[in-house]
Amino acid sequence: MKGKNVIREFILLTLGNLIISASVYYLMMPSQIVVGSISGLVMVLSNFLPFKISTMTMVLNVSLLILGFFLIGGNFGIKTVYSSVIIPVFLGIFEVVTPSVPPLTDDIFVNTICHVLVVSFGQAILFNMNASSGGLDIVAKILNKYLHFEIGKSLTIIGLLTAASAILVYDLKIAVVSILGTILCGIVLDSFIDGFHVRKRVCIIAPDYQKVQNFIVNDLKRGATLYPAWGGKNNEERMEVASILERSEYARLIQFVEEEVPHAFVTVSTVSEVFGEWNQNRRRFL
Repeated sequence: MKGKNVIREFILLTLGNLIISASVYYLMMPSQIVVGSISGLVMVLSNFLPFKISTMTMVLNVSLLILGFFLIGGNFGIKTVYSSVIIPVFLGIFEVVTPSVPPLTDDIFVNTICHVLVVSFGQAILFNMNASSGGLDIVAKILNKYLHFEIGKSLTIIGLLTAASAILVYDLKIAVVSILGTILCGIVLDSFIDGFHVRKRVCIIAPDYQKVQNFIVNDLKRGATLYPAWGGKNNEERMEVASILERSEYARLIQFVEEEVPHAFVTVSTVSEVFGEWNQNRRRFL
């Protein structure tokens, strides 16, 4: 089971970094948008240094890893190290396969929005796995340790400074769009991350509640909690079954209730975070 989880995490980690790299190469760079990131900084530097984008990205990422190792210790984790290396590798592959890429559209605002949506999705995959793409995240940790800035504020400050550097090589319009894109990227990223964690809390009151309980425990492989309840109209005692489910599991449960327990009373609420034994319990069934 542990081996399967490692393989799954490796695949998702690679997928997230591939999405980020593709968005940077095919959406951000052709449009000359400098959305705050190492890749954005490399775009500015490419106007002064005669090196490939992938080469400069690799040098910067590795340099930041070494700097971070000496300043804050080697507590990055293998995921961050892997991301710092694999993104330049993907960029190098893209440079060979498609050396010349035109902008997606003639509208820089459309291109910026498309890049923000795609790159935020890739970053959300990494953050959902407690990983990051390295780069500016390491700088943020250094600021956090020595200047006591919060990580989120550090990332925002660094990102905005990187985006503002676009004024050094591009016109004011691109600099402003880059700054707005950086701010939008943070907002969209938070939305994607929240979307990964959203769960449904379902509470069901029914005469044959055992059916519901058995379906949740045996078919969905989730836990269920039973609460005694009394009707306010006739003081009749009932049993309430409560469970927290993923969206796909919630859909299966609702379909089951509609077909097998038609007289049930169901309430549903959204849960933004679940901690503790929720996922671990399910793994024991698998």
